[in-house]
Amino acid sequence: MTNLEEIEKKAEDLKTIFTSISPIKTDGSFECEKVKECIITMSENILETAEKDALISWMENNEFFTSPASTKYHGNKAGGLAAHSLMVFYQSLCLTPGILRNFSTSELSDKYEIDIKDIFLSAICHDLCKAGFYAVKQRRSKDFTGNVKYESYFVAKEENRTLGHGNESVLRFIEIFPQMITNRTVIEAISRHMGYTDLTDMEKINYNNFIQNPLVVIIQLADQTSAQWFNI
Repeated sequence: MTNLEEIEKKAEDLKTIFTSISPIKTDGSFECEKVKECIITMSENILETAEKDALISWMENNEFFTSPASTKYHGNKAGGLAAHSLMVFYQSLCLTPGILRNFSTSELSDKYEIDIKDIFLSAICHDLCKAGFYAVKQRRSKDFTGNVKYESYFVAKEENRTLGHGNESVLRFIEIFPQMITNRTVIEAISRHMGYTDLTDMEKINYNNFIQNPLVVIIQLADQTSAQWFNI
């Protein structure tokens, strides 16, 4: 059974780390180096050394810390992916205690056992598919005086291949953590974090079964509130 007291205590400790480093402001602005520092520090507090090394190594080798989170919406700048992923974890820390305490009164509560590592990995890894997904291009425009200027912008690389937003992130997650392949609670949270918007018609048939998993609900809400409330 999920240990709610342990999660609540650990969540407060991790929120303190976030506040002390202050990587992201409430308006969505962020400092790339502080975002990276915060992710590494939290990883050291949650994961085993080998797990932390595997995660950070993959991130550094796959443009995770330099990629945007989107081309024109939240986090649409260099480093936006890492900042968004960190903010989703912070929102998860804020949302989890209330959601899990409520879920503990459900007859489904004995079906799921969740710990702080599950929450961290689901949040930090939910958008791994976006790492290295974008290319930088230049566009020519003129300012109000008629002077020509060039602006950088992001576009999806033409050679990209994807099995779907959530499922592609699951593939990368398993690439980093092959030992987690049987952890369906985390895999479902990553795969279904977009809700209905990233599913085929066949996948929508049993979608309600996935939201019985409280971690799916937590990551969905954390993802949405990060983007819509804090613009990151």
